[in-house]
Amino acid sequence: MSETQGNEQRRLRIVEMVSRQGFLTMEALAHHFGVTVQTIRRDVNTLATEGRLSRYRGGAGLASSIENMEYHRRQVVNLAAKQGIAHEVASDVPDHSSLFINIGTTTEQAARALLAHRDLQVITNNLNVARILSENPNFSIVMAGGKVRNRDGAVTGQPTVRTFEQYRADIGIIGISGIDLDGGLFDFDLDEVLCAQAIIRNSRRVFLLADGSKFGRPALVKVGNITEISALYTDAPPPEPIGAMLEQAGIVVRISA
Repeated sequence: MSETQGNEQRRLRIVEMVSRQGFLTMEALAHHFGVTVQTIRRDVNTLATEGRLSRYRGGAGLASSIENMEYHRRQVVNLAAKQGIAHEVASDVPDHSSLFINIGTTTEQAARALLAHRDLQVITNNLNVARILSENPNFSIVMAGGKVRNRDGAVTGQPTVRTFEQYRADIGIIGISGIDLDGGLFDFDLDEVLCAQAIIRNSRRVFLLADGSKFGRPALVKVGNITEISALYTDAPPPEPIGAMLEQAGIVVRISA
């Protein structure tokens, strides 16, 4: 295992431990992992920047479950991981497919990775995805109606849900804000969640895109359960409880290099 992979595995364990206990001191974490307090402090700073934990004086606690980080920060956090995930998912999407693509910076990277495909039909509630895919003149794009969220180009609301309910797509490509250790899928906004649920209901297969920062990350509104998806695309092995659940359900896991 490389040093980078080892650091990420330790950070995943830190998130898991804090999720269970609510708060842990830097000293307790350093003792548990047999590393210096300075190493743990760097880990916690990274996790806080990625929105996975909150840093407090002397320790780490749960991240906010009611507020996502700003869109411009989400665009750059874990960008290389998101691009690797996007490449993996694009390789599993056949030409001449119909797709739902929802809101999120990882799904936007997936849209870029799909530009070399042929004859895709895409229904989306993400203005950024529609703009990216419009660069390929052979794609057919349906932009779901609804209320535009100015900060990130998301379109949500009952008109959006009704648009999704009018279609049955080959593949639904969705992002998520958090995956609980019990397999629950969570996001921060109810209107956004209702759109994601409509995509899950109306997709023959569901591809979930989630970099390692999403494992154990808290969010308020439940989308569903990880057993409802067909494949998980990520950049890190899921924590043991989630990995066991995926294996038992026979769900494909694709880990980008």
